[in-house]
Amino acid sequence: MSTPTDSGVTGLAAHAPPPVPDYAAAMATDAFRRDPYPFYARMRRESPVHRTAQGIWYVTRYADAEQALADVRLSNDGDRMTQALVARDGRLRDLSRLTARLGPVMSNTDPPDHARLRKLVNKAFTARRVEELRERIQVVVDRLVDGAVATGGPFDVLAAVASPLPHTVVCELFGIPEADREQVKEWFRGLGRIHEDIDRAEQVVDEFEAYLMRLARERRARPGDDLISALVTAQGHDDRLTDEELLSTCFVLITAGDETTTNLIGNGLLALLNHPDQLDLLRDRPELIRTAVDELVRYDSPSQAIVRVAADEVTIGGQTLAPGDLVYLVLASAGRDPGRYDDPDRFDLTRPGASRHLGFGHGPHFCLGAPLARLEAELAIGTLVRRLPGLRAAVGPEELDWRPNPLQRRLTALPLTYDRRSDRHAA
Repeated sequence: MSTPTDSGVTGLAAHAPPPVPDYAAAMATDAFRRDPYPFYARMRRESPVHRTAQGIWYVTRYADAEQALADVRLSNDGDRMTQALVARDGRLRDLSRLTARLGPVMSNTDPPDHARLRKLVNKAFTARRVEELRERIQVVVDRLVDGAVATGGPFDVLAAVASPLPHTVVCELFGIPEADREQVKEWFRGLGRIHEDIDRAEQVVDEFEAYLMRLARERRARPGDDLISALVTAQGHDDRLTDEELLSTCFVLITAGDETTTNLIGNGLLALLNHPDQLDLLRDRPELIRTAVDELVRYDSPSQAIVRVAADEVTIGGQTLAPGDLVYLVLASAGRDPGRYDDPDRFDLTRPGASRHLGFGHGPHFCLGAPLARLEAELAIGTLVRRLPGLRAAVGPEELDWRPNPLQRRLTALPLTYDRRSDRHAA
C-alpha cells in the first residue's frame, strides 16, 4: 500500500482522522466505565468490526451483531471457548478446570446438543410458569421495599432490592427451602470471587452440585410445583437428560440470571432518575412499565457484550474471521446504533421497536430467562416509582462508581432518597 509520501500527497496524514484506539486500553479507563457509549459510537463510525492488537474482534453495529448471534459458525462451545481464551492469556488456564467441572449445559454447547438441552428445559421453564410467579414476586418486592424504607433515610437500592430480589425469586422457582437460602447465597459469593480463588470456586461447584443432587432425589420421590421437579419429570419422560446434564442445567439456571437482573434494575432506575420527564411519564402512566423495560435494556444494557469463538471462517461486516478467533458482540453498542434506531441516544419509554433490542441475545442462544428478568424489573421498578414520590439519587453523578467489567455494566451502589412524608404503599 502506498504511503502519502509515495503517492505525492504530502499533507494527507495531518488531515486524517486519529487512529481508532484499542478496546483493551479504552476499557481500562474511568471515563469508559462511567459512560462507554461515546466510545461505542466512534467504533461504529470508524471501525465497526474491529480487530485489536491482541487478535480479538469487536462487533459494534446492530445488523452485524444480529447476524453474528444467529450464525452457528460462531461457537459457544465451552471447550472451544476455553482453548481460544487460554491461547491468548495463559493466566486463564485454571478457568478451564471450572468449565470442565460444570459439564455440558445450554450456555456452553452448540447445536445439535444445545437444541436438545433447550427443548427439555423449555418444558419446565415456560412463559406460563413465569407469569404465574407475578403475585409471589410482587410480595417479595413489597417486603424488600418495606425493609429499605424502614429507617426513614436514604438507602442503596442495589443492596436493598435489586440484588436480593433475583436470588429470592430463583430460590422460590427452584423450591429451595428457606433454611438453605443463606448457604446458597454464600455459594454465590464464592463464585463471584472466581478470579481471586479458583480453588474455592471449584469447591463451591462441588458443594452446590452435591446439594442439588440431594434435592433432585427428594423431588423424584415427592415431586412439587418447582423447576427441579419439572426437570426431573422431563428426565423421566425422555431419557436424554443425563444426571450430569440435570445437575449442570440446574446450576446454571440458578446462578445465571442473578447478575443480569440486578444490573437491569439498577441501570434502569438510574436512567429514569437522569430523565425526570420519563420518570414523570411512568408515574402518570404506570401501565407503561410492561413495555418500558425493553427501552431500559436498549438504552443501558446490563449485558454489555457476549463472547463467541469462530468455529469456521466467517465474514462479518466485510471482515473475515479465521477459525479460533475470539469475537466480542457488543450488544450495548448495537442498542445505540443509529442505523437501527432513530435518535438512539434519546431515552424514550414509548419508543416504537424497542423490543427488538439484542440485550437478551438473538438466535438459538436467546436468553431463556429473559421473561423472568423482564418481570422482576417491571415489578421492582414499577413498585419503587409508584410507592416513593420524589424518588431521586441521594448522591451526584460524580459519586457513582461502576464496576470494571467490560461484559456487565453495574453500579457498585445506587443510593436513593424520596419524599418520606408519603409512601404510597399499594396505591
